[in-house]
Amino acid sequence: MDREGIMKILPHRDHMLLLDNVENSDGTAIGHYTVRGDEFFLKGHFPDNPIVPGVILCEILAQTACVLMTDALTEGKLPVYTGLNNVKFRSPVRPGDTIETRCHIKRKKHPFYFAEGSVMVGEKLCASAEFSFAITGV
Repeated sequence: MDREGIMKILPHRDHMLLLDNVENSDGTAIGHYTVRGDEFFLKGHFPDNPIVPGVILCEILAQTACVLMTDALTEGKLPVYTGLNNVKFRSPVRPGDTIETRCHIKRKKHPFYFAEGSVMVGEKLCASAEFSFAITGV
């Protein structure tokens, strides 16, 4: 699914849509984003040594996982973070890197979804987390 398809699922636009593409492969969401270097979050993080902030990596994981909740994201429904657990940052992500995310839903109990995922650049693990969402009305 390309950015146009992602925007049919997620309300994120402009600078906050942080996926170039995503797919559901047998219950695992696999997403990609290439860090261009001109993103808003790199302007001050850090001057002359830009690194993607950890909170942005967590947001990219969340956006990736949403492809697994399309059945619940009907008109007027919105996934919102309810928790982040066991978040680990292992290696920095920099301009020019292509991020690959992998997420899966561990369990769900309406309206909550519990997931886990990882952020990789090539063979290098950059971040991992467990996280949860609630599906809310707008």
